[in-house]
Amino acid sequence: MTRFPQKLLDGYQGFLHSTYRKRSERYRELAASGQRPEAMVIACCDSRAAPEIVFDSGPGEIFVLRNVANLVPPYNAEGRYRSSVASIEFAVVSLGVRHVVVMGHGRCGGVAAALDDRRQSLDDGDAIGHWISLLDPAIERVAGGEGYDPVRHVHVDHPEDAHVCSGHDPRQTAVECMSVRNSLANLRTFPYISEREADGRLTLHGAWFDISEGMLWIYDEEAEGFVPAIETHGMSVQK
Repeated sequence: MTRFPQKLLDGYQGFLHSTYRKRSERYRELAASGQRPEAMVIACCDSRAAPEIVFDSGPGEIFVLRNVANLVPPYNAEGRYRSSVASIEFAVVSLGVRHVVVMGHGRCGGVAAALDDRRQSLDDGDAIGHWISLLDPAIERVAGGEGYDPVRHVHVDHPEDAHVCSGHDPRQTAVECMSVRNSLANLRTFPYISEREADGRLTLHGAWFDISEGMLWIYDEEAEGFVPAIETHGMSVQK
């Protein structure tokens, strides 16, 4: 038998003696009655941006889909991307979530790869290349001048705070944010999503998480920009 990673075993031991002990009744309840999460979060598989940690969620509270660069393909995109589409359908149709959140994040490796000028042309075996090509519409919109300036794009009230969202590469940050908007538009191409959004059963949300500052920015569709959650929802910050 191969040796299981010790770091993971140590983590499991901590979970078993702390988290599970405190929430054992909740786990048993979920096992008996099934899950009924209120929200689905579509996030990147980057190890630095786990939704369960960002939103401090307990078991059964959010249904999470994670993939490279938190992308949502258009509905019926040539029959590809079935895993992501199936997860979305399961959450919305079977579980009946009331909210779907697309959460991007800073320093995203998938976005960086898509912006790499050395990116090779696609071949049939290039799974990552085909997947991150879904970022092309966001890249094109930013290249056309839409959302290129993070101060304008992120919609900060105070220019001196712009560094929080501009990150290490303004162009990459703009694409990360634009990609969230593009994924929201793609979600609305799903018939069962547009129908539920129209009759009020479902609400779509966009967000961007700054991993260096721990700041969450929420997409304001009317303003077409991102605003800090702590400002729009009256939250306090302790550092």
